[in-house]
This record gives sequence, structure tokens and C-alpha cells, in this order.
Amino acid sequence: MAQLVKIYPENPNPKAIAQVIKVLQKGGVIVYPTDTVYSIGCDITQQKAMERVARIKGIKLEKANFSIVFSSLSNLSEYTRQVDTPTYKLLKRALPGPYTFILEASSAVPKLFKNKRKTIGIRIPDNAIARTLVEELGKPIVATSVHDDDEIIEYTTDPELILEKYGEQVDLVIDGGMGDNFASTVIDLSNGEQEILREGKGDLSIL
Repeated sequence: MAQLVKIYPENPNPKAIAQVIKVLQKGGVIVYPTDTVYSIGCDITQQKAMERVARIKGIKLEKANFSIVFSSLSNLSEYTRQVDTPTYKLLKRALPGPYTFILEASSAVPKLFKNKRKTIGIRIPDNAIARTLVEELGKPIVATSVHDDDEIIEYTTDPELILEKYGEQVDLVIDGGMGDNFASTVIDLSNGEQEILREGKGDLSIL
């Protein structure tokens, strides 16, 4: 059964963060809070862990549409092609925030997903736990939403219920308080234009 670790988003405890980092470094899979819904994730450089996340979602890794969580825009260039100035300004304005931006992928991305992916969704959540994990790990982590099987509530918001449901499939669940059940707004910038693919949480006037 996965361990449940309580971390307060206002002031993430370094000891608890270190415990989670250890799990990620060993190729573990975790559930962690973002500024929208809880996400399942792992270190993106750990291939077996990436495959496990895909299995939990019931898909093959090469068909997975996972996003990547960064702590800031500083290591964006490793995973995306050069972004122009207006795009960079938009990212700077909107992030950290509840948005997923689809950008052109660099050559590093197809290797991670074992496919010919030309685009990648990037997130910098306005959540100190998620960003601290990426900072301390020194690498981005993958993000895919925790879905509910109940048709009325689309996302599970209670970490204890998440533990009940995913406890046998993941190694650790972070209890960062109640999650949201609105997903991020997804904006495609990969063609040089803005296209809103999914309207979720987040103010659209910022775009």
C-alpha cells in the first residue's frame, strides 16, 4: 500500500519533500497536488516509471498525452523548440497558473514517450508542493490527472480517497489538502497562434 505524506502547500516541509524525492529517484510513482486537480506523476527520465503511469491510465506510453511540470521557465528550452518573444511573454504572464500550454517539442521529448511527438504540454502550477518537488528533483515530472470513475464528479479531490483508489498502484500519495475538480485550461501555441483546446480553471483574459 502506498504511503500517505501530509505536506502543507503554504510551507512545504523539507523533510517530507525529501521523502517524496527519494521515491521519485528510485523510479517511484506518486500522486501530488497541483493548482487544479491531483496528478499522477514520476521523474520523466525514469522510463519504467513513465510506463507505470501509462499503465495506471490504461494506455500505452507512446499513446500517452501527459504534460510535463516545470518549476520555472528556465529549463523549458531542453524540452521545447525555441519560443518567440510574444509566446515567452504570454507564458511569463500566465505562469505559475492553472494553464497547460502546448508547445513544439524538442528532440528530447520523443525519446521520453517512445513516439514521434511533435508537441508537448507544459505546466508550471501555482502550487508550492509541485514546484518544490521539481526544484529538489532537478528534473521535470510528468503530470496526468487523477480521474474519478463517478460520472458526476470528474476528478477525485480528497487525498484519502485517492489513496484508497490508487494505493496499490502508486508508491506515495501526497496529502496537500483538498484538490480542485476543475482541470487546467489547455492552450495550443504550437502553430504560432493561440487555440483554446479545453476551457478549465484560469482567467482567459490573461491570454
